[in-house]
Amino acid sequence: MNTKYIKILCVCLAGMASMGAFSSCNDYLDEEPQSSISPELYLTEESQLASYANGLYTDVLPGHSYGYGLFGEDNNTDNQASFTANNRYLPGQWRTTQSQSMSDDSYQFKFIYSCNYFLENVMPRYNAGEISGDDTNIRQYIGEIYFLRAYEYFKRYQAFGDFPIVRNTLPDQMEPLIEASKRAPRNEVARFIISDLDSAAMLMGNASGDKTRLNKECALLLKSRVALFEGTWLKYFKNTAFVPNGPEWPGKTKEYNANYQYPSGDIDAEIDYFLGLAMESAKEVADNAMLVENTGLVQQSVEEAPNPYMDMFADEDMSGYSEVLLWRPYSKALGVTHNVPTAGQHGNYGVGLTKGMVDCFVMANGLPIYAAGSGYHGDETISDVRKDRDSRLTIFLKEPGQKNILYEDPIGTMAVLIEPYPVILDSNPEKGYSTGYTLRKGNSFYQNQCANTLGYTGALVFRATEALLNYMEACYEKNGSLDGTAQTYWRQIRERSHVDADFNKTIAATDMSREALGDWGAYSAGKLIDPTLYNIRRERRCELMAEALRYMDLRRWRAMDQMITTPYHIEGFKLWGEMQHWYDNEDGTSQLVYGMDNPTSNVSEPTRSLYLRPFEKVNTNIAKDGYYWKMAHYLTPYNIQHFTITSSTGNVEDSPIYQNPYWPTEANMPAIQ
Repeated sequence: MNTKYIKILCVCLAGMASMGAFSSCNDYLDEEPQSSISPELYLTEESQLASYANGLYTDVLPGHSYGYGLFGEDNNTDNQASFTANNRYLPGQWRTTQSQSMSDDSYQFKFIYSCNYFLENVMPRYNAGEISGDDTNIRQYIGEIYFLRAYEYFKRYQAFGDFPIVRNTLPDQMEPLIEASKRAPRNEVARFIISDLDSAAMLMGNASGDKTRLNKECALLLKSRVALFEGTWLKYFKNTAFVPNGPEWPGKTKEYNANYQYPSGDIDAEIDYFLGLAMESAKEVADNAMLVENTGLVQQSVEEAPNPYMDMFADEDMSGYSEVLLWRPYSKALGVTHNVPTAGQHGNYGVGLTKGMVDCFVMANGLPIYAAGSGYHGDETISDVRKDRDSRLTIFLKEPGQKNILYEDPIGTMAVLIEPYPVILDSNPEKGYSTGYTLRKGNSFYQNQCANTLGYTGALVFRATEALLNYMEACYEKNGSLDGTAQTYWRQIRERSHVDADFNKTIAATDMSREALGDWGAYSAGKLIDPTLYNIRRERRCELMAEALRYMDLRRWRAMDQMITTPYHIEGFKLWGEMQHWYDNEDGTSQLVYGMDNPTSNVSEPTRSLYLRPFEKVNTNIAKDGYYWKMAHYLTPYNIQHFTITSSTGNVEDSPIYQNPYWPTEANMPAIQ
């Protein structure tokens, strides 16, 4: 097989089934089959189906890692920031690539191929009654593979929009591989994902069983997430190149998409269709959701009652929490561990909370912090910031002097028993605090969890509260008002958060010009949204803080256009006030050094802002002038290699693939606009 042929397989449709299947990709050409059983005899009985599905759980579903795990995935948004800025906000720094490696190419089909291999072999055998074992379990494992394919496709769809829909494994032949690389319009990809989730929901059991396995409620929740994503994307990118048939939509340049028509008739009907699906599937989960109790307090002694809502994010076993739909277990005995509890003891592995995120939380009385009569105590100290606020901020924002450990154990050598002043002068992410604000979400009070890289708390993957939020948003986006169900859901969330349940009180007191200072979600398409929609988004931001969904939301809302012309400055706590004295030496001198031209500068200077700006300490920091945005950055560019290897002539123009809007088809080039 020639090199060009191999590359098509690798880059376009590469992958290998988890068990007993070959791929022609050169990354795998020399590997032996992982199973000694021939394909004809494999995937013919229940335990083999279970083993195959188990092998894909870790590869496809999110989980914890060395740093702050899932709780650090909102980094590089307006919610959380580290010591370094992401290239997507730095003009000219995010560039097209021409990588030869699959491992750094988010387009790769490895796990989609694995799912296709399973379904292609198992479904005919199941329909013919040729798979032995318990039928309920067999259906469960088949449903899991449908879900995992949908989840893997959702990752690609979020990144690229239009994307090839590949339902089967393909022969090692040039023509079908090139044909399969044709991109389907994004809404068709969303429909395909939803179809897989419908199959998954029909086949799997419900969440009352083993919550370490996927279930019907997970499928319905993800269906609502996907439908809400596409419905809002089509709405806010309407009349742009980012939607099918929009002006300059690149899909029109290819014959196979040139005459595309929406299945619902037009884009408005398609928006309505997806938002309706989001409401319908979210309601199925939300109506049966039992929210976990939140005491509103941070447990500070073994005698005090625990806070179940806090513990839900840091327990070793999450099965008993009513709103948990899926969690991933870890085990010290099996060597399957992570570092999240240790990161929670320190500075969240250098992923700090932003001032914008902290300011977003309303007071317990339901008023925004700037509103007359709010009772806001200011931000001269972290204690002031937390006082009388929405309990979700109160319990998760760490304050100096709090106990981080209640159950001591000498094995936990990385524990910090008492929360110190924020360690902002250490830029090592293992210990340093990037913004001065850090979270205890996911932090365990058990010191035995704090041996270096040996934490084994669970990872919460899906929880039912998201369904309430999805319904609320989809309802308002679809109808322009909140029905009784949405209002009930909103009150439930606020009551659990110990916030005045009268959300209309909050809406009436909302000043969008003030909210826009720290919340990108105050905008869509460069314009401020209305206060009701904003407060729905605010509720989502606060409830799902540090749960890896923020960047997804910002993209579908088209919430970064305003940064095309106006930079956004990431800020943390109010360093240049009372808290600056936390860093005084015994003789009264300060450890704080500033000056943009000073190579020893360790903090941002007060003339730039009274609030710590992690990227603005020295002139050599490329992000010193703030975050900017490019329209192209809403989608990921295609690797240039995809064009050349699918072209009969080697010329980009002859490839059936088209580039995403405003990205060039040359390697190492920045976005056009």
